[in-house]
Amino acid sequence: MREFTFHENRLQCESVPLADVACAHGTPLYVYSAGLIRRRCREIEEAFGSREHLTCYAVKANANRQLLHLIAEQGLGADVGSGGELELALGAGFAPERVTFSGVGKRDDEIVLALGHGVSAFNVESAEEMEVLSALAVQHSCTARVLLRVNFDIDAGGHAYVSTSLKHNKFGVPRQHAAGVLRRAAGLPGIEVRGVHSHIGSQITNRTVFLSAASAIVELVTELRSQGIPQHDVDFGGGFGVQYHGVLSHPALPQEMPEGGAHDPTTVLRDVLPILDETGCRVLIQPGRAIVGQAGLLLTTVLYRKAMEEKVFVVVDAGMNDLIRPSLYNAYHQIVPLVVGGSGTETVDVVGPVCESGDFFARGRRFPVVKRGDQLAILCAGAYGFVLSSNYNARLRPAEVLIDGAAVRLIRERQRLDQL
Repeated sequence: MREFTFHENRLQCESVPLADVACAHGTPLYVYSAGLIRRRCREIEEAFGSREHLTCYAVKANANRQLLHLIAEQGLGADVGSGGELELALGAGFAPERVTFSGVGKRDDEIVLALGHGVSAFNVESAEEMEVLSALAVQHSCTARVLLRVNFDIDAGGHAYVSTSLKHNKFGVPRQHAAGVLRRAAGLPGIEVRGVHSHIGSQITNRTVFLSAASAIVELVTELRSQGIPQHDVDFGGGFGVQYHGVLSHPALPQEMPEGGAHDPTTVLRDVLPILDETGCRVLIQPGRAIVGQAGLLLTTVLYRKAMEEKVFVVVDAGMNDLIRPSLYNAYHQIVPLVVGGSGTETVDVVGPVCESGDFFARGRRFPVVKRGDQLAILCAGAYGFVLSSNYNARLRPAEVLIDGAAVRLIRERQRLDQL
């Protein structure tokens, strides 16, 4: 991750020392690397070669307007999950014909909004949604292009909350019902059947899971075509995992071994695209975390070092309201000081100020000894960070900064008390 490096013991983003950014803008503070976002977009697009495809950035991962504009400039499309995300995407420059609309519970007004803009496709989640979409399309003299989300009952592993393709999950229609739903849809007014959609989970690092999903899609498309059901597009979804352990190294930091598995979406794409080629369809994907996850971090300041009988707590000014992933998913984020030295290490819990025992960023972690006023970086916080932030405990949402080379730009002001 060359955009974040230690230079003379000081962590910097691109060419900017992060301690300077923290002093200028305060903490908690989200910081993003424009260079890394551009590079991830370019790498994913290059993996397709000359294939007809559409990469739709999953807006849910990070919906900052300036980051969306940056990603749109790279020629990507967008996948949205609400009317709000649709407006953000269009306002950032994504062309509506390169936008897909996903989500298990689309409201009527959101569907009408998307129909009016002429989005590329609706990823439909149920037979009843298909009927509603048909009625609204006819009512508004529109045609809705649809992909049916199919639940293949594939166990992607990981935390239960990010599993989306098991038979007990709420997403999609069961594989055995897909042909019937699409056959009915092909005869509905206002509906144009384009193909099928699959999304099997989030933060998947097991390449075998992706291979199984690709093979299942090929088998289904072949079956649907044999029944005369049109198939033009296959949406392979997202869920491409990124590395969270051992992202940065330095002699003064405890050594962290990167976790095993596939953490590069281009590697996964090289595996699955030859399989999906068998469908003869245009391939769509929906990366979110793979583009912005490692490109962002959360800066925070040590408030207190609290030594108890059995534990040492490092209390910081960021909390679960700023970054909920550790509390919600027991997710791991590497944490490093912005300035490293020879102070030794100790085992600590890194915790926030929120009135919950679940307000933590690390537990039982070997960590450099730090003191009040030291600044830390919680790495790989670019995805599902600010978008999941809240005002719990009436805490203010943090500011966001974008670094591009030597340029530092405030892209979201820190929330004020009068905005609560």
